Amino acid sequence: MSLTAYLPFAIALGIAAAIPGPGIAALVGKALGSGFRPAGFFLIGLMFGDITFLTLAVLGLAVVAKTFSGVFLVIKLAGAAYLVWLAWHFWHAGIDPAKIDNQSGSRFWPSFLSGYFITLGNPKAIIFYMALLPTVVDLNAVGLVEFAELAVIAVIVLAIVGLPYVALASKARSFLTNPRALKGLNRGAAAAMAGAAAYIVAKG
Repeated sequence: MSLTAYLPFAIALGIAAAIPGPGIAALVGKALGSGFRPAGFFLIGLMFGDITFLTLAVLGLAVVAKTFSGVFLVIKLAGAAYLVWLAWHFWHAGIDPAKIDNQSGSRFWPSFLSGYFITLGNPKAIIFYMALLPTVVDLNAVGLVEFAELAVIAVIVLAIVGLPYVALASKARSFLTNPRALKGLNRGAAAAMAGAAAYIVAKG
């Protein structure tokens, strides 16, 4: 397939990713609460969630996904519960200025897995890959090479959309060092997490 054949996919994915939803809200909350590096790991998890849905769509498993809709419901609720726990944590404990560097450490797997499961429970991602993707990509013409190209495009598009959110939220976090500002930051991160959880449950 030519590069121009992937343009509708890239544009559609970019628009879908840029529209604020639980993934973006959780990403911003993660960046506000933990800093750039953990939020970057979280974003990688979001990307792998998208690649999982892309794989399902290419393999023609949309029908299977609908058949096992109960599994997706459990994933949604588990993701929402995790976000509620994070919201509670940031609301009551939040960021300790003395531990900012530690919170920005290299805890890859917790951040990655939380981002991954948030995407799996994100109604917007499910709708895009299971319903909208076939309208912009001829899935019958997708082989191994085409799939790899689609995956690379997805990662690039999601990085272009997600990294500015991470950078701006992390930068705002670094400027807020007085107790009152930190309290507002903690509450803002908690609100973002709780809002994302509420959206997931409402669309469940």
